[in-house]
Amino acid sequence: MTSELFQSLMETDQNVFLYLNGLYTGFGDYFMSTFSGKIIWVPMYASVLYVLLKNANWKETLCCLIAIALTITFADQMCATVIRPVVARLRPCSPDNPISELVHLVNGKRSGSFSFPSCHASNSFGLAFMLMYLFRNRRLTLFIMLWAVVNSYSRIYLGVHYPTDLLAGAIIGAVGATLMYFLLRQLTGIKRVSDKQASVIIYTGLLTILGISVYALIYG
Repeated sequence: MTSELFQSLMETDQNVFLYLNGLYTGFGDYFMSTFSGKIIWVPMYASVLYVLLKNANWKETLCCLIAIALTITFADQMCATVIRPVVARLRPCSPDNPISELVHLVNGKRSGSFSFPSCHASNSFGLAFMLMYLFRNRRLTLFIMLWAVVNSYSRIYLGVHYPTDLLAGAIIGAVGATLMYFLLRQLTGIKRVSDKQASVIIYTGLLTILGISVYALIYG
């Protein structure tokens, strides 16, 4: 019974992946491959540092940055080093995966590494939850959560992760952020940072998305 339920869940996971991965366009290929990158989001990360410096002294800013760094490190290593080698689930696009020929690939890029759980999802949601805890700003929380969702979905679009990879990654990221925020409060007494200028993070992120969209419209 348990094995049948597990098999059913895996088939559903695969079917949902193939459906979502199949919703591709020329615009989407350029948009999602760029959105999924890391360097493109440096301006938004820099805006987080700017807002922290504007609203906290350097010691508090340093402690918050350490908490963010530990959150991402925890999320990334838990996925890549601890869980992936044990589960050893092939990526959908892996040449050794039976469904690989059904997967839409952007620029023909394949990856042979393991997929469960997603580091992109864990890192994105780890950062999103930590910023939610630190600033307690509804608009920023909404924006950063939507950013994490789209960043995670881009991994399905690019053919490198199943939906359950992303769900597991998101949970790990949220757990990591919650744990590091608890330690931050216990060790430093910092509960939150003023959310003044928090809109700078939102606007920087939106401008980045606008730039990605223009790039995708031109070349897609």
